[in-house]
Amino acid sequence: MSKRIVIALGGNALGNSLKEQFAAAQNTAKAIADLIEEGHQVVVAHGNGPQVGMINLAMSELTAKDPDKYPPTPLSVCGAMSQGYIGYDLQNTLRTELLDRGIRKEISTLITQVAVDPEDPAFKQPTKPIGRFMTHEEALKFQEEGYAIMEDAGRGWRRVVASPKPREIIEIGSIGAMVSSGHIVIACGGGGIPVIHQGNRLKGIPAVIDKDFASCRLAQDLDADYLIILTAVEKVAINFGKPDQQWLSQLTTAEARKLIGEGHFAPGSMLPKVEAAVEFASSKPGRRALITLLEKAKEGIAGRTGTVVCD
Repeated sequence: MSKRIVIALGGNALGNSLKEQFAAAQNTAKAIADLIEEGHQVVVAHGNGPQVGMINLAMSELTAKDPDKYPPTPLSVCGAMSQGYIGYDLQNTLRTELLDRGIRKEISTLITQVAVDPEDPAFKQPTKPIGRFMTHEEALKFQEEGYAIMEDAGRGWRRVVASPKPREIIEIGSIGAMVSSGHIVIACGGGGIPVIHQGNRLKGIPAVIDKDFASCRLAQDLDADYLIILTAVEKVAINFGKPDQQWLSQLTTAEARKLIGEGHFAPGSMLPKVEAAVEFASSKPGRRALITLLEKAKEGIAGRTGTVVCD
């Protein structure tokens, strides 16, 4: 049966440079096209870790050379740039792949804003390093200007920002209308551009929304059947990398919550993926989440591999 599927692409699906990204996007397009060819309705979300970092670094270097002429570029603007940059490659490579298979579909990238709660506890403890490494003197200057700074593993000082939870996808009406019209939509890139409500105004803020949680929000809002979170391993494991490592093919949401509570999944790695999968699978009867490799997505939907999380 045809399913509505939201796919969350990880960094391994996008590469770390212009050349790598285009090659990775071509490979990614094949996996997405496999699902579309089977009749599924697909919406694509993605991370932007390497890309937004490169953009922010380039803008920071420009500011460092002439701060009066080139004041700092807001992180929200860098996020918007990364959505267009990544979406451009994804929509073009996917269009080519589908046409090569005789499939004609409208494909669009939508610059997406995601509202967060300004009182989210994450703002009190920023954890996401961004931008270039700085000397201690530069770091002190940035601190005086109100930026949060941390020392990064002995390599120098870097700016850090919060990672709040997504509350509202601002463009969800447009995304839903396009999906209902049969379009393939690429949205919520990098977790979305973080904004807060100020009356009728949306104000961009310096933060990074986890793309797995944003994809979960997107999947719920679109009433999707499946959330596929693509990562660097075929299945979720407990005791990962240890002699007693155990691969998991299926988890109920209750089992997954128990394993989360026991600390089996690494923060910043597998933990947000499992948490997002649990949130989606428990949000409505019949919903399922799949965590697997990019090239195994089609097999995973067929029940032959990956880790399926269901209520």
